[in-house]
Order: sequence, then C-alpha cells, then structure tokens
Amino acid sequence: MNQEVQIANIVGRFFDAVDGRNWDQATSMMSDPIHIDYSSFGAGDPTDSRPIDVVHGWQSILPGFDHTHHQLGNMRFDVNGDRAFVEAYVTATHVIGAEIWTVVGSYEIGLSRTKDWLISSLRFLFKYQTGATALPEEASRRAKT
Repeated sequence: MNQEVQIANIVGRFFDAVDGRNWDQATSMMSDPIHIDYSSFGAGDPTDSRPIDVVHGWQSILPGFDHTHHQLGNMRFDVNGDRAFVEAYVTATHVIGAEIWTVVGSYEIGLSRTKDWLISSLRFLFKYQTGATALPEEASRRAKT
C-alpha cells in the first residue's frame, strides 16, 4: 500500500473515531503535543496541546449532539520522508433531533512518523455554516448532563 493511501486511511480513521466518540483511539492517533488551530472559526489562538486536552474539549460538546459526521474529500497529499501534509475539504454535520447544523471548510492536517503515522497538526479553515446555528449551545448543555 502506498503512503498516500496509508495516510488517507489514518485521517479517515481519526475522524471516524471522533464521530464515534472513541476517545482513546482519537487520542492515540495524535502526536504529543499536537498543534491545533480553529482560529478561523473564532475558537481562539492556535495552541500546542496534549491530545488528552484536545479530546476533553471535544467531550464538552460533541456528546451533546445525537450525531456528528465529518465528511472529508478532495484530499491532496504532500509526503516528504517522515512528514506528510494533507489538505482536505470537510463538511461537518451536527444533529440534535430534527435540527441540523452544518459547517463547511477545509483542513490542513500535518502528520509525522516515528513508528506509526500520527496527526501532528490540525488547522481548520472555515468557509461557511448553515442550518440551526444555535445547536452548539444546546449540545454543550446536553454534554454536561
């Protein structure tokens, strides 16, 4: 299997783990530290974080949705030795009951390899959102209970 296919599978499994709330798997797929940048979506300054801290942040909201689905496409790869960079479109759908909030953008995903490929950076580039934009507040409330 070529490296691009391996990397695409890792990225896909990572987002599957997040959507499936498989926090241990998601944590194990990130380097320590991991560089996180959601600043284009108003989530503060980029940070270098421990994977467990990233997951704790996701746990404060994602379980409050009935379903989430991150669909990645148009993946482009740049592999150079033990470093890789993936650019991918993303449509993230978030559902509570019959209400849907959709966020569209792209990810710039860095990976590094020692033994296995690990995600070393996630940068989200926001394009637009549509639907029930108040759902994140409801999901946060639901995730606390």
